[in-house]
Amino acid sequence: MAKIAILGYGTVGSGVAEVIDTNRSLIEKRIKDTLEVKYILDLREFPGDPNEDKVVHDVNVILEDPEISIICETMGGNEPAYTFSKKALQAGKSVCTSNKELVANHGAELIALAEKNKCNYLFEASVGGGIPIIRPMNSALTAERVVEISGILNGTTNYILTKMEREGARFEDALKEAQDKGYAERNPEADVEGYDACRKIAILSSLMSGKTVDFKQIYTEGITAVTPADFSYAAKLNMTIKLLAMAKEKEDGYLAAVAPYMITKENPLAGVNDVFNAVFVKGNTLGDSMYYGRGAGKLPTASAVVGDVVECARNFGEHLPCLWEEENVSLKDFSSAKGRFFVRVNKVDEAKANELFGSVEKIYLENYPEEFGFMSGEMTEAEFEQKKAQLSGFVSRIRLKD
Repeated sequence: MAKIAILGYGTVGSGVAEVIDTNRSLIEKRIKDTLEVKYILDLREFPGDPNEDKVVHDVNVILEDPEISIICETMGGNEPAYTFSKKALQAGKSVCTSNKELVANHGAELIALAEKNKCNYLFEASVGGGIPIIRPMNSALTAERVVEISGILNGTTNYILTKMEREGARFEDALKEAQDKGYAERNPEADVEGYDACRKIAILSSLMSGKTVDFKQIYTEGITAVTPADFSYAAKLNMTIKLLAMAKEKEDGYLAAVAPYMITKENPLAGVNDVFNAVFVKGNTLGDSMYYGRGAGKLPTASAVVGDVVECARNFGEHLPCLWEEENVSLKDFSSAKGRFFVRVNKVDEAKANELFGSVEKIYLENYPEEFGFMSGEMTEAEFEQKKAQLSGFVSRIRLKD
């Protein structure tokens, strides 16, 4: 019998128990063994819950029980999740987690610790919720040199942008609706400022490079400055706006960023709406592939955690390879990145815009008679900032993804 413990009985942790209970017969056929949730660690009691008799408040009860072979860490945050996970791996217990913050901070270290103790540290649920992307990168794509990853990695921001596009809603109103529906936290900063997506692309780019990408080095810009006017311009160009997280292998290093981008309607990511997420992967010989699904939510995320439990149970006593070393990758300075920009400028500065950006096709909207927009030529981020500083009538800019 495979016996497991769940650390944290919140949204995802309770979902793990529910997925196991709902799909027990199928799971047990696949692992060729029975599966039991023996403990649930939480500070609270859960009277009336089907698992109330499994709740314990001391992690050592779990860590010192030789029957526990797999631990599901669904606590969130860096501590005490890091300490508990480290002790579990040192005891030879595999850990399956949905904790993107912990994986981004300590992934390589915990993978190495798992290898040393012949167990596993798996984190499928940390990036795309229910979207399988970690396992494909560690198995199906292992013959590839992945040269680019781009994706919509946050369901909250994608829902807000979808509302703004479809209904002309202001950011503030779309955010409130997302909060009312439970898609956004009361403090939505991690989502709307891009920090959540930043940690996720740090994890993916670490797997892409085989070394550690520090999320604190990744250029990150959220969606709080996006307006209905931006979507009006995008519609006229047959484009849309998405918060993209991207990592690219360049000749002289790696480049990573999170920011809103205008993309054409032909781009596969343009059709990813509401709370859905997608990850677009480019391999040097495979070419393009895309992974799509619900990027968050109780049961989709819990399903990914339980998928990792199944992998651990199938491979008891064996470490599943994962190329992610502790050596840090030095990311290229984002100011050197080249790209094109959609720029909005007040009409009073039209002559200066012509001088700085040359002959560009200007776009006018009836609802915004005081300004115009245009697509710039290719230039570095630093070059654009220099030109922008000379435009007293500058309104805003959104990057373009070709």
